[in-house]
Amino acid sequence: MMKKITLLLSLIFITGFIFAQDGAAPLAKGDKQLNFGVGSGSHGIPVYVGMDFAVHNDITVGPVVKVRFDNDISFGLLGRGDYHFNRIIGIPSNWDFYAGASIGFFAGNDFDFDIGIQVGGRWYWSDKWGLNLEFGGGTGYGTSIGVSMKL
Repeated sequence: MMKKITLLLSLIFITGFIFAQDGAAPLAKGDKQLNFGVGSGSHGIPVYVGMDFAVHNDITVGPVVKVRFDNDISFGLLGRGDYHFNRIIGIPSNWDFYAGASIGFFAGNDFDFDIGIQVGGRWYWSDKWGLNLEFGGGTGYGTSIGVSMKL
């Protein structure tokens, strides 16, 4: 089921990138957005909430809190940064294509250091709300799907 959802959302994002033309940043410097969702990965099922702060029209940074459900439950605190490629590849602001890195830790039965990279995309169906799909790798790997809300 997750593979079908991932394939469908990937096709939606790719179609949007192909037909897009104007190259506007999804978040302008000083804007912020809240992200939350669920995933699947090498370390169980993560549920996450995070905040993106636009420090430049093409760069966001922010904290992420995750709870991973695997053989045990672990809690993570991470910091992440992303570069948004909209202006470079010419896609409109209701779409977002980004890549970045994250670093942090997870605590549960064990204490784990976490470092990773991510690539993802968003489609904003309104001025405020968007659907997010992300793929990541590093200390662990996984896919996540969620919702973003511009504040």
